[in-house]
Amino acid sequence: MSEHVVDVSWSRGEHEFTYDTYDRDHEWRFDGGITVPGSANPKYLGNPGPVDPEEAFVAALSSCHMLTFLSIAARKRLVVDAYDDHAVGVMAPNEAGRLAITEVTLHPKIVWAGDAPNAETIERIHHLSHQECFIANSVTTKITVA
Repeated sequence: MSEHVVDVSWSRGEHEFTYDTYDRDHEWRFDGGITVPGSANPKYLGNPGPVDPEEAFVAALSSCHMLTFLSIAARKRLVVDAYDDHAVGVMAPNEAGRLAITEVTLHPKIVWAGDAPNAETIERIHHLSHQECFIANSVTTKITVA
């Protein structure tokens, strides 16, 4: 078992506190000393500059899949030179009728050192990555590798 801690801080400041006027900006502080500015999505009156929770969720899924993929590839002695993903999350009503990130599609582009493994091997590594990704195992979101 492991524990993962993030401190999230918000304060009203000088802003009036009504739905249309309160400031959605806040901070995420991680144990390694990194502070990330956060806000609501602009559709929900947030600031477009900081990371919103929906983007962070998609990034967490993509990052976990990538790190698991790299781990499996390394154990198979397959050398990856670069891994880039364009992950896309879709927010829609879930089965209960509540808004949720219902689907995330990963679009990984992998550069291999030397010859790339065959398509079947790559697909198998992606499948195992999905099965072993801690974040994917924690959510009901449909996750697809395109």
